[in-house]
Amino acid sequence: MKLLSARGPLTGTIYVPGDKSISHRSIMFGALAEGKTTVANFLRADDCLGTIRLFRELGVTIEDNNDEITVEGVGWTGLKRPNSILDVGNSGTTIRLMMGVLAGQPFHTSLTGDASIQKRPMNRVILPLKEMGAQISGYENSEFPPIEINPVTSLKPISYHIPVASAQVKSALLFAALQADGETILIEKEVTRNHTEDMIKQFGGSIEVEGKKIKLTGPQQFKAQHVVVPGDISSAAFFIVAGLIIPNSHIQIKNVGLSETRTGIIDVVRAMGGHIEISDIDTKNQSGTIDVWSSKLYSVIIEGDIIPRLIDEIPIIALLATQATGQTIIRDAEELKVKETDRITAVATELTKLGIKIEGTADGLIIEGNQTIHGGQVTSYGDHRMGMMLQIAALLTDESIELSQSEAVSVSFPTFFDVLQELMEAQ
Repeated sequence: MKLLSARGPLTGTIYVPGDKSISHRSIMFGALAEGKTTVANFLRADDCLGTIRLFRELGVTIEDNNDEITVEGVGWTGLKRPNSILDVGNSGTTIRLMMGVLAGQPFHTSLTGDASIQKRPMNRVILPLKEMGAQISGYENSEFPPIEINPVTSLKPISYHIPVASAQVKSALLFAALQADGETILIEKEVTRNHTEDMIKQFGGSIEVEGKKIKLTGPQQFKAQHVVVPGDISSAAFFIVAGLIIPNSHIQIKNVGLSETRTGIIDVVRAMGGHIEISDIDTKNQSGTIDVWSSKLYSVIIEGDIIPRLIDEIPIIALLATQATGQTIIRDAEELKVKETDRITAVATELTKLGIKIEGTADGLIIEGNQTIHGGQVTSYGDHRMGMMLQIAALLTDESIELSQSEAVSVSFPTFFDVLQELMEAQ
């Protein structure tokens, strides 16, 4: 696909799709609750639709009337053994969280996914689940999918230091702990996105969080809720950056999720001197309006406990850094290597093809600033965030950029190219 190049400033007001993380969890909690859960502003993209498909295969009735998703909850004991292997597609969130959900079930299940999923490490979930009594293993006793989960009569609580900063690992263990008899204690390496903890409370459960320490006593039952999914800040990030780096631009993004565990990109933009404002804050739904204007930017060092708060935004932050004055350094982001692709290598490789001086390191990137983008042929590697980042890069040049595997964008933002076209035509 030939990417769009900017014909002038980007201006206008947009909405981004519902938050992917919250959309996944709304279906999971709705299925495990008693009663009818409704979900508004659900992200109808490949990954989240896959989670709906999985729960339907587990015997849960889920309907979509275009305005809302309705989930007829069956509780923890109402799931049914599926007739075939459960395929999560490209969704790491689905496979890891479902491992926790299914670990305590009294029937056998198998989980698999596409070629990318089959290369992603699962011991980070498998090993602690085994400590809880789960009968779970990867293909031929490896840590890679397909994952086999055999029936158990019960799970036991654990006290566990999570060795990686991963909300997926934490959430999988919380789903298992909700089925265990007794108190589970989890200690995070760094505080990660807290959507699972928030939703446990929303659905009537109980959980204690003190910094990096999480306590949860099981078993627990949930009651159906109405969930309003805010816009995904990870999707908004591409337009935040576009507004900052395309001259004379002003973009307003409505109803963006502003959970403090996800707003690292806003902190980085402010540290770089970017003109960004937050308004219309809805404290209940943790959302608000973001305005950005084109800005003179300066380099920063990004490291430490902010990394989990912006891990999915690092590809687009790397592009932002190419337009700032000075050298930007990103450290402590080794988790990027086990995303949909090795994003450290992918970002460095593809931006280098476009003439950018950038170096991948063992745990991050070193990016030179004030650089010019050139044309070329690039690939998304089947990674939605890589595809969108490269399209924003293409706005900075009149030279042709061809992107292969552009369809990957539909994983989280099916209308991405249409929304961008609207901003270009609004001038």
